[in-house]
Amino acid sequence: MHRDLARAISSVENGIVELPAALARLAHLGHVPPAHHAEVIGITGPPGAGKSTLVDRLIEGIRAGGESVAVIAVDPSSPFTQGAVLGDRVRMQRHAGDNGVFIRSMASREGGGGLAPATRDAVRLAEAAGFDVVIVETVGVGQIELEVVAVADQIVVVTVPALGDSVQTIKAGLTEIADIFVVNMADRPGANRTALDLKHMVREGQRDIPVLQTVAQDGTGVADLLAAILSRRGGSEVNAVRAVRFEVVRRARDRAVIAALASLDSPDGSAVLDRVRARELSRNDAIDALLAIYGGPVHAH
Repeated sequence: MHRDLARAISSVENGIVELPAALARLAHLGHVPPAHHAEVIGITGPPGAGKSTLVDRLIEGIRAGGESVAVIAVDPSSPFTQGAVLGDRVRMQRHAGDNGVFIRSMASREGGGGLAPATRDAVRLAEAAGFDVVIVETVGVGQIELEVVAVADQIVVVTVPALGDSVQTIKAGLTEIADIFVVNMADRPGANRTALDLKHMVREGQRDIPVLQTVAQDGTGVADLLAAILSRRGGSEVNAVRAVRFEVVRRARDRAVIAALASLDSPDGSAVLDRVRARELSRNDAIDALLAIYGGPVHAH
């Protein structure tokens, strides 16, 4: 199963095989149980928050409960090779011999929202391979790192004490998507204060979100986190609506970008750009003219 899934993800990620064909192959190999739906858990938060160690502990707890788990760990890309910089497989090597655990690192490449472009497909493939739980670990900070919404049934936002404005960073964007907040490395000074700030923030947002403290290094608090995750299992209707809304906006944005680029490359668009080069048209007038060709709103400057 692991080899088939790894090949399927690589083929889709590299554009060799389309997702439907990869899913069909897994089905042919008998990896698609009828009406199977994996619980997809997004783990996000700033770099250095200990997310991978926390995921490693969650794997341990999920396996102790008898369920299988796939981890899709999205890492920052190397600017030279476009490969994953961090080594999640090495970090979680103790699970390598467990047939109920699959771990795959994916480089974020050109993905701007904390996810690799093929992450959604990898989640679908892991689900098709029959895994009970799929964990998506993403490098998320700030408002733009929110694409995990599109794939996860529930989202755990992880932070740590003494990150300066970390709570303000969370408040800027991640509050709306969080289902559980975790203050990891809670044995450090300031952990209680950070948790208290998060609780105040949750109350202000009028949302019922647990704020937990963990020390992933020794497993403290991880059982409570896993219990909170399991208690929310199957209650993902709100998350599903949120994911659909996000995906519709994302696809509409992508289509708008493609249409705008096409208008720039059109004969009329090229003619406008030629006038800019010849200094016959100001930049602002050119922008308005190009937006008129594209058909989008013209902004009065």
